[in-house]
Amino acid sequence: MKKFRKVLDGLTTSSPGGTIGTPSCGSAAGTPTAAPTPKEIDVQETLISENFQLCKTVRHGFPYQPTALAFDPVQKILAIGSRSGGVRILGRPGVDCYCQHESGAAVLQLQFLINEGALVTACADDTLHLWNLRQRRPAVLHSLKFNRERITFCHLPFQSKWLYVGTERGNTHIVNIESFILSGYVIMWNKAIELSTKTHPGPVVHLSDSPKDEGKLLVGFESGTIVQWDLRAKKADFRIYYDEAIHSVSWHHEGKTFMCSHSDGSLTLWNLRNTSKPFQVTFPHGKIQKDGRKESCKPILKVEYKTSRSSEPFVIFSGGLSYDKAGRRPTLTIMHGKAITVLEMDHPIVEFMVLCETPYNNEVQDPYAVVVLLEKDLIVVDLTQSNFPVFENPYPMDVHESPVTCTAYFADCPPDIIPILYSIGAKHKKTGYSQKEWPVSGGSWTLGSHTYPEIIITGHADGSVKFWDASAFTLQMLYKLKTSKVFEKPKAGEGRAAELVEEDPFAVQMVSWCPQSRIFCVVGISAHIILYRFSKYDANTQIVSLEVRLQCDSEDIITPSENENNPCFAEPGSHSPQPHHQHPLSPGSRTPEGAKDSIPCLKVKDRVVRVPPGYQSELVIQLLWVDGEPPQQITSLDINSAYGLLAFGNLNGLAVVDYLQKTVLLCISTLDLYGATDPYQRLTRSPRRNRQSTSGLTELTDNQQSTDMDRSKSPTSVKGPGRKLSLPTDLKTDLDHVNGHCTSPTSQPCSAGKPRIPMGPEGPRLTRRGPGRPPFRKAQSAACMEISLPVSHTEGHASRRAMLQQLHGVTMYSHDEHHTTTTPYCWTERESRENSFSRSRSSSVSSIDRDTKEAVTTLQFGESYGRKNDVLPGPCLWVGTSLGVVLLIPMSIPIDHEERMEDSVTVGPSGAVQMLKGSVLRFAFLDCSGALIQGPYEVWRDQNAPEDSDRPRRRKLVHFSPSSSQDACGEGHLTVVCSERQAKVFLMPSQSCLFVHNITESSFVLRADVVSVCNSVCLACFCANGHVMMLSLPSLRPLMDVNYLPLTDMRIARTFYFTNGGQALYLSSPTEIQRITYTQEMCDNLQEMLGELFTPIETPEAQNRGFLKGFFGGNTQTFDREELFGEAAAGKASRSLAQHIPGQGGVEGMKVAAGGAVGELARARIALDERGQRLGELEERTALMMTSAETFSKHAHELMLKCKDKKWYQF
Repeated sequence: MKKFRKVLDGLTTSSPGGTIGTPSCGSAAGTPTAAPTPKEIDVQETLISENFQLCKTVRHGFPYQPTALAFDPVQKILAIGSRSGGVRILGRPGVDCYCQHESGAAVLQLQFLINEGALVTACADDTLHLWNLRQRRPAVLHSLKFNRERITFCHLPFQSKWLYVGTERGNTHIVNIESFILSGYVIMWNKAIELSTKTHPGPVVHLSDSPKDEGKLLVGFESGTIVQWDLRAKKADFRIYYDEAIHSVSWHHEGKTFMCSHSDGSLTLWNLRNTSKPFQVTFPHGKIQKDGRKESCKPILKVEYKTSRSSEPFVIFSGGLSYDKAGRRPTLTIMHGKAITVLEMDHPIVEFMVLCETPYNNEVQDPYAVVVLLEKDLIVVDLTQSNFPVFENPYPMDVHESPVTCTAYFADCPPDIIPILYSIGAKHKKTGYSQKEWPVSGGSWTLGSHTYPEIIITGHADGSVKFWDASAFTLQMLYKLKTSKVFEKPKAGEGRAAELVEEDPFAVQMVSWCPQSRIFCVVGISAHIILYRFSKYDANTQIVSLEVRLQCDSEDIITPSENENNPCFAEPGSHSPQPHHQHPLSPGSRTPEGAKDSIPCLKVKDRVVRVPPGYQSELVIQLLWVDGEPPQQITSLDINSAYGLLAFGNLNGLAVVDYLQKTVLLCISTLDLYGATDPYQRLTRSPRRNRQSTSGLTELTDNQQSTDMDRSKSPTSVKGPGRKLSLPTDLKTDLDHVNGHCTSPTSQPCSAGKPRIPMGPEGPRLTRRGPGRPPFRKAQSAACMEISLPVSHTEGHASRRAMLQQLHGVTMYSHDEHHTTTTPYCWTERESRENSFSRSRSSSVSSIDRDTKEAVTTLQFGESYGRKNDVLPGPCLWVGTSLGVVLLIPMSIPIDHEERMEDSVTVGPSGAVQMLKGSVLRFAFLDCSGALIQGPYEVWRDQNAPEDSDRPRRRKLVHFSPSSSQDACGEGHLTVVCSERQAKVFLMPSQSCLFVHNITESSFVLRADVVSVCNSVCLACFCANGHVMMLSLPSLRPLMDVNYLPLTDMRIARTFYFTNGGQALYLSSPTEIQRITYTQEMCDNLQEMLGELFTPIETPEAQNRGFLKGFFGGNTQTFDREELFGEAAAGKASRSLAQHIPGQGGVEGMKVAAGGAVGELARARIALDERGQRLGELEERTALMMTSAETFSKHAHELMLKCKDKKWYQF
């Protein structure tokens, strides 16, 4: 515990202080300003570096790009391999484990060591890996790298330690699972086929041992050749040469027949008594044409032939449809007797596997389900019912049902919110599922100590929003909200709406949720905001719509007289559109074109609609088109239920809405917020002002307009005849198409960036959208953006701007686009100069004046001090911009309930300004003891509940005043401000900077949050170079800096989210959510929180290996693989053929497992108990046999005595 004391009176500073608070570029923690009065800040910080450690916890969602599937029929756990080298292991709900191969090579095949707690993976880099599943975090025990041959197929017989490996050359190798060393026994392709064969049989596509004799191995080659190899005699029993290529083989359990699937869509059945021709050939989906020939069919990629005790055998296969039916969906066909059922799938089938009651291949299989792995889904079909229903999937495999565009993560929510969301969401669940329990039920999981309520919210491209219960490391969907229901459906042929039909106009850009008041806000891609209130009752409601004209006309020629008629601060009333009415046009825009285009992108339903219980829309705010130009996308949003206010900003300016009275209080450009306190001292508008040239930039051309006057125009300024200079909303940067991936426009701007200069035959030229084009494109998921962010210092500044345009979906235009740069170096040099605050005032003015627009990047309501001389805190709005400027807007809100609903709220910028490096990302408030001050909120009340005359409906507000917990320091509070490069802590109301820390110089912060952890607070930052940092508060002392991701991409940058309790999440792939923790405590307890993959289960006994059959001799031949494949008999394999690599999870993994709830010691104790039970049973059987023997001896003795004296003729 360290005590920080900062005496503000008389301290020298490293940079001049003042109202604008120019930041210091000195040490990490400094005191840039001096307070007007002596005051001591006494904060006891409890967080230390040892409190933090970064590690992954769980991964939710569907495995991205799956490639392989495996199932353990005894442990009842499922494994899925992916193209990126990941392996997901699933059991009962709560048992969900993710493993990753270090090489990142695609997983070709998975093989469980059935009931052994191990898994073999074969990867595309021709490496075999053995994973230990007897620990909660599986690890690789052994690896075997093939150097000269490529792996194509693997087969591991049940209860065998020898793995058969087929290769591309047609050879079959044998690997000892225990030592992971190759045996000297090899089945060479030229020995398997006849010597007279002139062609190579192709790669090995199938390996399986005969159910009748384990010493016989069936080898299938791609060309259509099938060989049964006698492992003892080392020769072929028979060879089959078929004209069509083979895809898969499946045995009948008796071992007398087997079935093959072929590339022509046929199934062949072979009998071992006569292998010269197939016993039966069928084309399940091939019809006989008029000429008598079968129509051509697609290949049957896999077939499984399973027998049943109570019914006909099952033949299940994928593919095989005829080619003439174009556009048909992928199918799974189930042939049961004479009945053929075709199940159509929504996505291509990657793999399927039939689940059977027994693990033995020589017993009646009795299939009960089939697991189908699709490209984007996992389904399980119930085979025990004639209509083959599917099981309800308990895993959250539909996160990507529509591409994810944004995320939010809330820990320690009110305990009643999850049950009520679940109860409402359960009413809309699908029906028709199988009534049986989910068959993948392996592993064990218990509810640990980590049980506080957590909710994850995902926004999607189709406008839907999903609420997920994320408590205790699980994920379960609670409630789904469709925002598109607020709007009329766009119809083709209706003007601009015709362009919207094929797009995603409802894509969710960001969400804001207050769990206490249950107010929910959604920001859409079409520059719209929807406000929802929660109700447990359905209602008939009329959706109120507000239309806001927030458009800077920064490219027009303005005469001095026009400038005089349009001051920087216009009256709030002139900016406040009325509900249900089109926004009144400003005096200068009364043109036919302007009047026609003052419309929103979407049409809100103007009729009374019936809304079900749950979140019900109350207000829709839409930005308007202006003279053919679409509105800029919304970049920041904050809502406060106690104030009844909603604030949002974009590239043009800021708007504040009173959602209780349904009025717009403020609609103003960013520059107009400064008034006379512009930190860059940008001059007032003057068309006669001459622009000065800057190093690295050429002179302005004659036809260019002055930009200072353009810069200072308000959103309601008049239109002139001048040429437009504003860029469209959609991106025009070089990042639009990188690596073949389209980028997503569904995001918010974060910085006044400099897009690329489009060079053409005429030199630098402005690109812009044509009139009538919608302000969005096809909404890609945040997951589709796989663009690596540059992190090097040399290209960090310029590429940072381009990346931020990509990240936030807007183009921030600079007038420097009308200049010519001599070399690319001038870009970097100029960017470095603009991002450095040690430059002279003149360079600052000339650089900033060239920026046409300044985006509002973050907003925060809270109780604060609007002016330095304020004695008491009051409602304020903190505004952060893309130029690193912090503005404070005090507000006057009526306290009484009736007055609040009738009197207007007064909003007026105070001119208070602070500055940081880079775009402002986050605000937070601390009291003078370092505790986090929560924002005021309104307690939730159901507005649709029946009226109670005794208890009238009134708003109940909860306030957390900054002065409520002041002991030693009197009035005041601390404000934490974090930008892309810096973090600062200010003392209010003096606005003195107490601490400043330069977070990064070579990169920039993408996400910053002030979080509660370990009974304290800290500042969590995620940088573009992949670093995760933790800073103490208020001293901004570095606590952790981990290089978590070497290079991040747009998907992670868009979806990274910190929350309280030491957790964070991001979208690790387009279909998966990765959760991480950054606290040491949770890392230490992680083993107890995760599920156990392996549970001790006794292997079922084979039916044909009972006591009597074993005693008198079985019907199968004994086969000792060790005798054949061991080093003594087969010798050693060539060292150059494969290389053994010891794994990292051996000793360490056992240590971790031993420390778990069910460690190795517990398993040994269980095994000992089981052995004791077996010994006891054996003792009982022995006693019974002894008793029986004694009885038999007694009867024999009695019979002997009875017959002893009789003569032979008496018998």
